[in-house]
Amino acid sequence: MKVFSTLALAAVVATVALPASAQFAKPEDAIKYRQSALSVMGTHFSRLGAMANGKMPFDAKSAQESAEIVAFMSKLPWAGFGAGTEGGKSKPEVWKEQAKFNDLAGKMEAEAVKLNAAAKAGNVDSLKAAFGPAASSCKSCHDSFRNK
Repeated sequence: MKVFSTLALAAVVATVALPASAQFAKPEDAIKYRQSALSVMGTHFSRLGAMANGKMPFDAKSAQESAEIVAFMSKLPWAGFGAGTEGGKSKPEVWKEQAKFNDLAGKMEAEAVKLNAAAKAGNVDSLKAAFGPAASSCKSCHDSFRNK
């Protein structure tokens, strides 16, 4: 029920926010939007990482719920990276190297889908196999486009 509520809320936010992505009232609104989406995604991704790395017991239901949220949220932050929204933790290279940034964002989304499918398998070995490539996709973008 909790996952359904979270996903329903996220769906409402996406329905309202995505069409209005070019209409953030202020650049700070876009920055807050993308940071919030990435924060939610990161929280659930960290839970999956803890299970994949043996730092917490594997729980198939929890892994599936977190992976669903990661896959859904992986689509949202990009609306907050429009022209004139520089700042936050993003390096200026996001706007200077848009093709590379968009390519890495697409790869991360694809890895999130694979991670979700692996979590649905219900075993830690599948999760482990998909977690590494997903984490690498996040890291490659952070290395190039995020201030520490």
